[in-house]
Amino acid sequence: MKGRKIHALVDTQGLPLRVVVHSAGVQDRDGAALVLDKIRNSFPWLELVWADSGYNAHQVNTAVAKAPSLRIEIVKRSDDMKGFVLLPRRWVVERTFSWFGRNRRLAKDWENLATTLQTFVVLASIQIAIRRLAR
Repeated sequence: MKGRKIHALVDTQGLPLRVVVHSAGVQDRDGAALVLDKIRNSFPWLELVWADSGYNAHQVNTAVAKAPSLRIEIVKRSDDMKGFVLLPRRWVVERTFSWFGRNRRLAKDWENLATTLQTFVVLASIQIAIRRLAR
C-alpha cells in the first residue's frame, strides 16, 4: 500500500494478535517497538517471537527487553541461497497478509487515513477468526 506499512504479530496458525498501521517512513525496526508495546497485557503467555532480518536491530531488542520472559528469534536467509527460498515461519505472516488481501477494502489502497486502514485490518482479522471458528 502506498505510503503505509502494516506490521502484524500473528500466532502460529496465522491469526493476527496485534496489527499496527503507520507511515511508510517508519523503519521496520521502529515499527516492531509499536507492535510489541504493551503486548504482555493482552498475551501474558507469549514467550517467543520469530522475525525476519529486517527486525535485527537494537530498537527491537530494547522493545523485547521491556516485556519480561519474551525473546525474539531472527529467521535469517542463508548467504549461499539464490532466488526465492521458503524461510521457516516466515510464510505464516505472508499467508496472513494474503488473507487480508481477500478483503475488498484491503486489496487496494482505498483509505485516506491510517486509522481507517487499521480499522479494516481489524475487521478482516475478526472475519478470519470467525471463519476459523465456524469450521
